[in-house]
Amino acid sequence: MPLKKLSKSGVEFSKRVVVVNCLVPLAMLAFDAARGGLGANPLEFITHVTGMLALVFITLSLAVTPVRRLSGMQWLAVHRRTLGLFGFGYAVLHLFAYVWFDKSFAGAAIVDDIAKRPFIAIGMATVAILAPLALTSTNGMIKRLGGKKWRLLHRLAYVAGIGGVVHYFMLVKADTRLPIAFGIVVGALLAFRFADAYVTPRIDALRRSRVAPE
Repeated sequence: MPLKKLSKSGVEFSKRVVVVNCLVPLAMLAFDAARGGLGANPLEFITHVTGMLALVFITLSLAVTPVRRLSGMQWLAVHRRTLGLFGFGYAVLHLFAYVWFDKSFAGAAIVDDIAKRPFIAIGMATVAILAPLALTSTNGMIKRLGGKKWRLLHRLAYVAGIGGVVHYFMLVKADTRLPIAFGIVVGALLAFRFADAYVTPRIDALRRSRVAPE
């Protein structure tokens, strides 16, 4: 079956495949935890892995539209919401792991830590940005907000992507290659969306004006 066009059943099957693959890392993490395979510092490992998964799925969700536009596989659009929700879910787990494992829900200690380590504030702000996007991801909320307002709100996904990259970059003190790689990818996706939304339409309009009969 050509990938550019899938049947309804094919699209539904692809949804199940994506959901299963999004859950696999969590299942593997739970399995490793059950058998004591999380290394010398299990709490740090869980915090690191959930943060990495959050950034991976947020980046994948941002990549859906550019890949869809470039490949012509319009059915890929159905996966942006799923990937974004899993990105938010892993981000919440990442935050919860920090608040529970590292600070034992001690509010004063968390506030003090935020003051000393700004990357924590950036991470929390990123989760806060993702929250309204997750809450408005349903079809009902799209209708309630209206397509224009909904699209405007969900442009914050790129702000969340940038926030995640900055948080990761500030966290790692020595080897910054991986956060820089994420930054390049997110920057390229943002550049594509900007060009697609603002530059390409103007170029097309200019071309049409030149070939239009006088």
